[in-house]
Amino acid sequence: MKLRLLFIFFLASSFVYAQDAVSELSFVVSGTVKDASDGAVIENVSVFVPGTSLATVTNSDGFYRLKSSSPIEAVVFSCLGYGAMRLPVSGDVADVSLRQIAFALDEAHIISMDPRDLVNEAIDRIRDNYSDETDYFNCFYRETVQKRSRYISIVEAVTDMTKNSYRRLFSSDRVAVRKSRTLLSPRAKDTLSVKVLGGPLQPVDLDAVKDVRVLFNDLEHCRLSMLQPVYIGDRMQFVVQMEPAAELDYPLYYGRLYIDCVNYAFTRMELSLDMSDPGKATRSILVSKPSGLRFKPKGMDLVLSYREEGGAYRLSYMKTEFRFNCDWKRRLFATSFRAVNEMVVTGRVSDPEARIDRKSALRSRDALQDIAEDFADPDFWKDYNIIEPSESLENAIAKLRKK
Repeated sequence: MKLRLLFIFFLASSFVYAQDAVSELSFVVSGTVKDASDGAVIENVSVFVPGTSLATVTNSDGFYRLKSSSPIEAVVFSCLGYGAMRLPVSGDVADVSLRQIAFALDEAHIISMDPRDLVNEAIDRIRDNYSDETDYFNCFYRETVQKRSRYISIVEAVTDMTKNSYRRLFSSDRVAVRKSRTLLSPRAKDTLSVKVLGGPLQPVDLDAVKDVRVLFNDLEHCRLSMLQPVYIGDRMQFVVQMEPAAELDYPLYYGRLYIDCVNYAFTRMELSLDMSDPGKATRSILVSKPSGLRFKPKGMDLVLSYREEGGAYRLSYMKTEFRFNCDWKRRLFATSFRAVNEMVVTGRVSDPEARIDRKSALRSRDALQDIAEDFADPDFWKDYNIIEPSESLENAIAKLRKK
């Protein structure tokens, strides 16, 4: 899979997209999502206001916050393996416990299905299941870099995104940055100029449903098998497992594809790049590095989620995670790094004036650090929906700000 190389950290160049200020979001509801059986918090739960496009996801503490310019009467929660819940809102706090759902179809029948026929059917139905119009989205993006267990870089941004019809294989999907902030470690030893996959453009270039070249062109080189079905919300999903079955010039993916049992829409993808050949993995992940620095890839994971709204599916959430080691040739021990990029669609607008022109669009060589503000303003995200920072991330922010 030859993917465009986008994610840039500890580099200097960026872009900002000027746009009218967002109307004040004075109505707020927040809460924590837990498992009803054991009380454990649930992360990455899709949280949205029914009848609107306002949405977010829970953080690793199971916490969420939604803001609206009008009163929030109800909130819907949906997550892999759990039943969906619609919760009426009577105040500014809406905690919820979700129950896991067991599948009801005959397992022997499901396992005996031909997974390749199922995936091909889902591919054939992309034109019918996904948006056939140009959509304009508001998104929240966060990227973090950890050196061992310590955060050394945190970048956040509100972005605007234009995505053309899913019926167009090649399109001019674009992203522009509305507002951003960054926090970097002041230690000189933490500065590591490395480019790898990801970044604010990942919903454009890594949308596997929109661009079949990302994943589906390589299905003939993969083994496919059926797994036990699961629920996402109240919708039962076929689960197809894929594994590399051929040696190519570039690495393939391991992963799971979730397909709606009724309309055969891809609703979720969980992919991991094959790391069996470090050289191939490095060529797929790494763009550039300083001379003398040794780069050793350890893992690359990608999650894509799609949500149905108004009879059509659209990309709603994506996350990429990279794990790698770096060391200088003269040093004995390598240092481990973990880079995470996370994007959630927080709203959709119907105004054609929201279209992003070519001049304003973010480019692959652009980064966020130059135009980003610092973390000093407590009201920086006052008028935006975001993925709330977890307690561990808030602690990391506090530590970096003290230095």
